[in-house]
Amino acid sequence: MEDAARQAVAICVPVRNEAARLPRFLDGLGRLAVPPATDVAVCLLLDSCTDGSADIVSDYAHRAAFPVHVATACRPDANAGIARHGAMTLGAAVLGNANGILMTTDADSCPQDDWLRITLAALAGADVVAGNVIRRGPRRDAAQDRIERYYADLYALRRRVDPVDWEPPVAHPHSSAANIAIRLSTYAALGGFAPVASGEDARLIDDAARAGFRVRREAASVVHTSTRRQGRAEGGLATALDWLDRAGIDPVRVTHPVDQLWQYRHHAAARSTFRRRDFSALAAAIRLSVDHVIGVARDCPNAEAFAMRVVPVAPQGMRQVSLPIAEAVLAALVAAADPARAA
Repeated sequence: MEDAARQAVAICVPVRNEAARLPRFLDGLGRLAVPPATDVAVCLLLDSCTDGSADIVSDYAHRAAFPVHVATACRPDANAGIARHGAMTLGAAVLGNANGILMTTDADSCPQDDWLRITLAALAGADVVAGNVIRRGPRRDAAQDRIERYYADLYALRRRVDPVDWEPPVAHPHSSAANIAIRLSTYAALGGFAPVASGEDARLIDDAARAGFRVRREAASVVHTSTRRQGRAEGGLATALDWLDRAGIDPVRVTHPVDQLWQYRHHAAARSTFRRRDFSALAAAIRLSVDHVIGVARDCPNAEAFAMRVVPVAPQGMRQVSLPIAEAVLAALVAAADPARAA
C-alpha cells in the first residue's frame, strides 16, 4: 500500500458470536468487485466470542481474496460503540496513513457485489458516506417498512428545501453502522465511534455534519442486513423489530414533520447567511441574538457546520405525534412544497 496512486481500504467489522452468519458474510466479501488501483484489507475484531467464530475466521483467512487481519477483545464493559471503534482502530493501524479509507459493516449482513465500487465513487465527493441498509429475510416487517417509508419521504423533503451539492439525486435517511465509509483523517478528527451501547452510528454521522464534513447518504450503496429479533447490540435493529412485533404501529411516535420542516428551512437559510455574512435576518427568524449567531459563525469552518450548529429546535419544541398523524401532515407538506411531485 505504498504507491500514492493507489487507494487503501480497510473493511472493519466487529464480530461477536456470529458463527451462524459469518460464512454468508465472508462469502459476500469474496464476491465484491474491486475498483482498479484499490488495495483492500479485511479487519475483524473478535469481541468476546464463545462460539466457533474464531475458527471460521481462521479458515477464511487462508482462502480469502484480501489480506485478513484479526484482533481479539474481551472487555467486561464492551458494547456496540466500543467494539465498533476497536475494529476501526485495527483498520487504522493496517492502513497506516491518513489517506486511507475505513469502511464498516456487520457480520450478520451482506454487501452487494458493487458495494466497494459505488461507495468509493461516492466518497470521492464527500468525507463520509452513509450507505443504504436493506432488510432481508423470509418475512416482511410491515410496521418497520411503514416507518422507513415515512422517514424516507421526510428526508426527501429535507433535501428539496435544503439541497446540498454532495448528496446524490436519490438519497435515504439511514445512519447505520452496517454501511458507513469514512476517510481515516475524518474519523480521527471526530474521535471515532462513541463508547455507547447503541446509536454510535447516528452520533458519528451527526458529529461529522456539525464539524462541517460532507455526509453523503448514498442509496445506491447497499448492504443487506438480518431481520433477526435477538441481536448483539442493545437497542439495535433487532430490538426495534422485536418491539414492533409485540406492540404494533399504534404506540410509535415520531417528531412532528412541521417542526422538522422548520429546522430544514432554517438550515437552508443558515447556509445562505454564512456565505453572505449578514446575520440579522437569520437571528430574528431563529429567535437568537445577533451576537450569538455571529459567535457560532466565528467557530465554524464552513456553511455546513454553521447550519447544523446554529439552528435550534422549533419554537414550539419538537413535538411527538403518532405515525398516522405524521404521515398525513407530511403528505400535505410535500404537496405544498411540490404540487407536481405530489400529484
